[in-house]
Parts: sequence; C-alpha cells; structure tokens
Amino acid sequence: MLEILYKDDFLIAVNKPHGLLVHRSSIANDTTEFALQKLRDQIGMTVYPAHRLDRKTGGVLLFSLDKETDRLAQTLFAEKKIDKRYWAILRGFCADKGVIDYPLIKENGTSQNAITHFHRLAQAEIEVPHGKFPTSRYSLVEANPETGRMHQLRRHFAHILYPIIGDRPHGCNKQNKLWKERFAMDTMLLHATSLSFQHPHSGETIEIKADLQPEFLRVLDILKISM
Repeated sequence: MLEILYKDDFLIAVNKPHGLLVHRSSIANDTTEFALQKLRDQIGMTVYPAHRLDRKTGGVLLFSLDKETDRLAQTLFAEKKIDKRYWAILRGFCADKGVIDYPLIKENGTSQNAITHFHRLAQAEIEVPHGKFPTSRYSLVEANPETGRMHQLRRHFAHILYPIIGDRPHGCNKQNKLWKERFAMDTMLLHATSLSFQHPHSGETIEIKADLQPEFLRVLDILKISM
C-alpha cells in the first residue's frame, strides 16, 4: 500500500517509492504497477495526478480527486505557486549554496529556461578510493526548482559537475558502479521532501512532507550523516 501523507475532499498526497511510475507510459513497457492505479484501487476513487515525479525519484506526489480540482492544481504548478523541495546526494563537495540558471533542451530541440536554487545541508568523505583519489566525497543538498522541466534537477546537477548518485544516464557511471558493487545500492538518491501551496478551494496554506525512504536513509548512515 502507498503511504498517504495528506487527504481532504479534493486532494490526496502519497510518499511515492523510488522506482514506481506515476502512470502508464509507452516508454516503460516493462512494468505493470503504477502509482495512479495503486492509489485508485487503495482508496476506491478516481485520482488525477496534479504533477509528475519521474520513475527513479521518491517522495511527495500530489493527486486531485475531481477534474475541477485537477485543473486548479495544475494551474498552481504551471504558475509556479507551489514551493517544491527535494533532497539529493551528490558526488563531490559542492558549494554552500547556489543558483543553476541553465536552459534545457526538449526532445524536439526546443530550448526551455530552467532555474534551480540549492543549498548544502551536509557533506561526507568515506575511505573508498575513487579514480586517482584515495577517498570519495559527497554532499547532501536541498534543491528548490523554480521551473519544472523534465529531469531538471538531474540534468542541472550533472551540468555543474556534481551529479546525483544513482542517476542514469546523467550521473557518474564510476560512482554508480561503486555504490552498486560495494554497497548493493542501485537507487537514485533524489527525494521530493515537501510541497507547500495555497489550497485551490479554501486558500489555506498546505504543507505536505514525506519522510526519506529506507535506501536513502541507509546511504546517509553509510556516509555518517545524521539529520
């Protein structure tokens, strides 16, 4: 069963596991489980995804319970009226904080502006050789994407040369291989920690938070990062 984080007469949010698709997709014919169908069957109601998380990302996923709320919720996302927060574990020691303002190219070749704000929460170094270095370094960051482009955080952190651990194809193949072989860890370490917005019907401020999932917590333990 999916963990329900929030529910009222109009909206419902779950903590999506890493590896679960939001809905059926022609580019992923290798799976039969989807968050939309699982939640619909779990609560016995039709649900409408208000936004998307890619398959490898875990965390807060918001659904609407009727078509009018779906329209209003999608408008909030489109108009950047929803504050989105993510945690990610990156290769290397990144800056304390920064803004990544780097356009991203769609599959049809169109360029889209894309902006990500981030700040570092912690850093860690473990006695595991990486390339010519005797140790491996990592940063735990909180990211706040101002825009919502496909794979924005994955592509932005790769662009500044601090890729997300477990990301394919944008990440570091050597680090991904290291974590898979040494720690049996094959999860992309990107988690949607919270959504904050004004309720589309009542105007009430809503903040929905999702706890980190077991594999993310295991990696923090390996890195000796306590939050």
